[in-house]
Amino acid sequence: MEKREQILAYCRQFRTTGIANNFMDIIQSAEQKEVGYVEFTLQLLEAESAHRQENDLKRRRKAAQLPTNSDLNAYDHNYDNGLSKSRVSQLRELNWLDQGYNLMLTGSSGTGKTLLAAGLCSDAIDKGYKAYFKTMDELINMLKLKDVTRSASVQYKRIMKADLIVIDDIMLFPVQANLAVSFFNLINQLYEKACFIITTNKKAADWAKMLDDEVLATALLDRLLFRSDVISLKGKSYRLTNRKSFFEHEN
Repeated sequence: MEKREQILAYCRQFRTTGIANNFMDIIQSAEQKEVGYVEFTLQLLEAESAHRQENDLKRRRKAAQLPTNSDLNAYDHNYDNGLSKSRVSQLRELNWLDQGYNLMLTGSSGTGKTLLAAGLCSDAIDKGYKAYFKTMDELINMLKLKDVTRSASVQYKRIMKADLIVIDDIMLFPVQANLAVSFFNLINQLYEKACFIITTNKKAADWAKMLDDEVLATALLDRLLFRSDVISLKGKSYRLTNRKSFFEHEN
C-alpha cells in the first residue's frame, strides 16, 4: 500500500489528476484481468487524457459565456419559424464553420435567433473550437475598457484568438462614432481569421442609422457578408406564444 500511496503522491506532484482519480480502479481491474504492462500503462494515460479533455471543455465553455438556453438538443421543432429540422441538423454539422463561412440570422424578436446562435456556438465548443458568445453591447464595452481593466483585456485577447464569435443583437442600439470605428476595426482584423454568427432584427439599411455612418456600415456589411449564409427566421414570437403566468399554477 505504501508504494501505491507514493505513486499517488507523484501524481499530485506532476498534476496527473486523471491518473490519480482512476488509479485504484485501474490497478484493481488490471490485477483481476491479468492485464499486461503495456495495456495497463495505456489505461492510465487514457484516464489522464480524458480528464484533461473534460477540464479543457469546461474551461472553454466557461470562457464562452453562453446564455442559459444553449442546447439545441432541446430545440422545439414544433415551433414554425421557417427553419426545418433537417436544416437545423445540417447547421449543427458545422461544415460552414469548417470551411470558414459566417452565418447571419435575421428576423423579428422571439423567432429563435439567439437560441440557434448560442446552440451552434455550444456545438462548436464541443467540437474543439474556441468560440465565444457576446452581445454587440458587450463587445462595445470590452473595446471601451480593454486598455483600462484586466478583465476586458483578457476578453479582448481571447476574442482575437477565436475560431468563432457570436455577436448577438447587432445594431440593436445606436453606437457612438468613436466606438463604431473601434468595432469596425475589430471586425476588420478578425473577418479573415475567425467565423461569425450574427443575429439581428435590423435591416441592412438600418445599420447606417445605428452607426450614423453609411460608409462605415457598408464596409462592415461587406466584410461580414463576404463568405456568409443569410438565414431569415419568421413567425410569431416563441416567448409570447408560449408565455407562462404565475397565476396559472395556483389552485
